[in-house]
Amino acid sequence: MQSLYGAIANYKLYYMEEKKSKGLGDTVAKITKATGIKKVVDTVAKATGKDCGCNKRQDTLNRLFPYNN
Repeated sequence: MQSLYGAIANYKLYYMEEKKSKGLGDTVAKITKATGIKKVVDTVAKATGKDCGCNKRQDTLNRLFPYNN
C-alpha cells in the first residue's frame, strides 16, 4: 500500500507536468488564480455581463512570450 506522502508526491509531479506553463500567459493565469484575483474578475464580469478577455490575453501573452522547454 502506498503511503499518503507518496500519493501526494505523485500527484504533485503529475499536476506539475500536466499543467506546465507554455508561456507568460499561463504563468500570469496561475498567479491570478492563486491570489484570488481571478475569482474577483470572474465575479465582476458575470455581474456586468461582459467578458473579461482573460483567455484572449493569456493566449496572446503565450504567443508573444513562449517558454522554450
